[in-house]
Amino acid sequence: MACFLCPGNERAQGDHNPKYDSPFMFVNDYSAVKEFQEDLLPKEEDDLSRELLRAEGVTGKCYVITFSPAHNLTLADLKITDIKAVITTWTRLYSQYISPSSPLSQVSRSAATPQDQYRWMQIFENKGAAMGCSNPHPHGQVWTTTSLPEEPATELRELLKYREEHGGKHLLQDYAALEQRKNERVVYVNEAFITVCPWWATWPYETMIISKTHKRALVDFTETEQILLAEALSDITRRYDNLFETHFPYSMGIHQAPLSGTKEEIEASYFHMHFYPPLLRSASVRKFLVGYEMLAEPQRDITPEQAAEKLQTCGGELYRNKPGQI
Repeated sequence: MACFLCPGNERAQGDHNPKYDSPFMFVNDYSAVKEFQEDLLPKEEDDLSRELLRAEGVTGKCYVITFSPAHNLTLADLKITDIKAVITTWTRLYSQYISPSSPLSQVSRSAATPQDQYRWMQIFENKGAAMGCSNPHPHGQVWTTTSLPEEPATELRELLKYREEHGGKHLLQDYAALEQRKNERVVYVNEAFITVCPWWATWPYETMIISKTHKRALVDFTETEQILLAEALSDITRRYDNLFETHFPYSMGIHQAPLSGTKEEIEASYFHMHFYPPLLRSASVRKFLVGYEMLAEPQRDITPEQAAEKLQTCGGELYRNKPGQI
């Protein structure tokens, strides 16, 4: 069966892809969140039901972004310039949905006013069948919603709290500086970004890419910083693949400023990326969160320091590009 994401091919709902030669973005044919749907009307229920059984309607728009026209090139395979093109695509889309009242609108490269104002944009990639990816053509997704989801909402509360309690300092900027100084969990560092196995990691080879200086969102980056982010993405994805010499599965996503929010929320936001990979001991042995970890708290199979040490040895050329590899 032909790939739904390759240039020129017909997609599942009958639309045809153009003969694209750079990252290609389109509205998801199977969007999990809809732009238009009926309002969630409260039912006539008793007081206890209204207290304990709460629901909130959410609308939004979902996109798919292919990283390149090539069916077999993942982020680990792409050139830095090609990864930068993906970052530029992310930035352009994010810019289009920034609220005109947000401080970010002053640096946004988009002059468009969003037709519908959304609160959050989640940019992410599920890589590999182990993470539920249904099409092997390397691609990511973007979900834009009217609500602020639980994970970024929790992070934002802590970022706001830390800034208030520490005289305007930024939690992740202080954390990045601490990790670079201690150099116990650092995997990679360049002029603008640091990649670490975080102190609190749950997954065996979980990592974060953190801006070393305060950047609220993608639109804050200069072109040079976009290249440096592309280098950081290229580095960690190659290290993952080299670790067990396989196409290493993961879920990856960006956390940054919400599309709309108070000035305090926007200024406290801090750009970073999460990588959650499931593999534990080999290309076929993964970690499962079960039993005690579901009912009590997660447990580490290896420490963040051990994970960082192993990833440090996996840099350099991608294993499948070395002589003798097929």
